[in-house]
Amino acid sequence: MGVEVQIEGLTQSFGRQVIWEDVSFTLPAGEISVLLGPSGTGKSVFLKCLVGLLKPNTGYIGIGDVDICSCAERDLYKVRRLFGVLFQDGALFGSMNLYDNVAFPLREHTKKSERAIRDIVLEKLDMVGLAGTEKKLPGEISGGMRKRAGIARALVLDPEIILFDEPDSGLDPVRTAYINQLIVDLNQQTDATMLIVTHDINTARTVPDNIGLLYHRHLAMFGQREMLLSSHEPVVRQFLNALRQGPIGMAEEKDADELAMELEAGVDLPPLPPIALQLSPTNGRARRSQRPPGEWCQRNGVQPPAGSFTSAAPTLVSAGPQPMPAVAEPPTIPQGGQGHGGVG
Repeated sequence: MGVEVQIEGLTQSFGRQVIWEDVSFTLPAGEISVLLGPSGTGKSVFLKCLVGLLKPNTGYIGIGDVDICSCAERDLYKVRRLFGVLFQDGALFGSMNLYDNVAFPLREHTKKSERAIRDIVLEKLDMVGLAGTEKKLPGEISGGMRKRAGIARALVLDPEIILFDEPDSGLDPVRTAYINQLIVDLNQQTDATMLIVTHDINTARTVPDNIGLLYHRHLAMFGQREMLLSSHEPVVRQFLNALRQGPIGMAEEKDADELAMELEAGVDLPPLPPIALQLSPTNGRARRSQRPPGEWCQRNGVQPPAGSFTSAAPTLVSAGPQPMPAVAEPPTIPQGGQGHGGVG
């Protein structure tokens, strides 16, 4: 069962450079949340603060009765045991096979026997569709498989909070769709609290229960998926619909002259696209935190965009949830040792 994470007044800077300030929101227990933002807004820095790898200048990160920002090192160690993290590149040890990579946290942080460790490792590899690959080295498999091995390692201590740092980074749309389905299935199985940092708009539109957007050193908005997907707030609308018109420019924010020219030209924004159905678990049963389509809009008297809630993830998963294959991708040919080429 996942736990609630409360973030209040969080400010982070490096020297004179303010990354973000006064960020406040709550990650609901057992729900999937996505954190978006233009490049350079400090999303990965935010994840490091959540697990206590970086200490913010000010603010509060509460898990139970522990404030990660001010607790003693002994308490911080205990709280970190609640977390599982998928790093952006998988962060696998290149000299270890997948079995030893996934077993590493168990050997470092528990006193379990090798027989018990083996049972857990094989179970987690099977959960992510990598049964039978335990003897392969990271350089012998594709990027998508390395991501899944990283997820298996993040699961071995049965965390209550799982953080995904750009799980779609370096993957093609098909592999991204498989990873998204895997995250949804794992949430149903574990009921863990999940936070995904991503740039992928399709992921943000179809996977989470909640969406947050960092922009210009502040949290522009955080709330239920339907709230942001039906929002006309300029930054949220521009980012979630990949529009050139709006406050965000090549350098994160446009200068005053460029914005004034847009306003003077009176450019008509396209209508909001339909809100797709949320991605469901492969077995067809709703997750505990999954809400009925249109519930937020109806409760708040908001008219959703025309055509909403009629299809799920139209560009990637139009046929509905698909099972995760045991080995969905062919292995790459190692180049110069580890090898990071080949299919994503």
